[in-house]
Amino acid sequence: MDVSELLAQAASMVPPAAANEAGLTVADAYEYLDHNEWEIALDILADLEGWPAPVQWWDLLVEAAELMCLTESAHWCRWARWESANGIIRAELRLLPAEEGGRRTAIPGKGVLRPLWDIGRRTAAGNPDLRVARIWVEYAAELAPGAIGTVRLAPLGPEAWCDLQPGQTITMHEGTPAVGTATIIETPATR
Repeated sequence: MDVSELLAQAASMVPPAAANEAGLTVADAYEYLDHNEWEIALDILADLEGWPAPVQWWDLLVEAAELMCLTESAHWCRWARWESANGIIRAELRLLPAEEGGRRTAIPGKGVLRPLWDIGRRTAAGNPDLRVARIWVEYAAELAPGAIGTVRLAPLGPEAWCDLQPGQTITMHEGTPAVGTATIIETPATR
């Protein structure tokens, strides 16, 4: 399939009521498709909320983005595909400043960093059972040391994270001691 066919197939799967924060809907995506504005149509489709987008839908968007050589869009669509299959975990992350033992460099925003997290589980010996999760910083290219920002977490083993609840605090580790704390604001159970 070519880009226009992939995007048209993806658009056909979206309910008419799904919209993004600006109020754009799948009808707007169709309008841009009619004018061969594929990148704009892709952006609209990838930003639609209010419906449970299936993995297969995200696969269409990933393929379209890759065919257009839109690396960042393809990367976001792959992330969203993972969330579609495993659920969304969002948190407010506060990184410790470097002078308090935190990171010296910013966290890259696009799901590159995979730190360890203390999510409250313990090993048989009573030590924290640290778990791996990638970080996607929302609406920013990075999160600087000492800064606070909303992040999305993609755990390596999502089943271990099922007990998290909004308001719960977890800690981020890249060694000892913790380099940040995060307060959970959304889990798959709250969607």
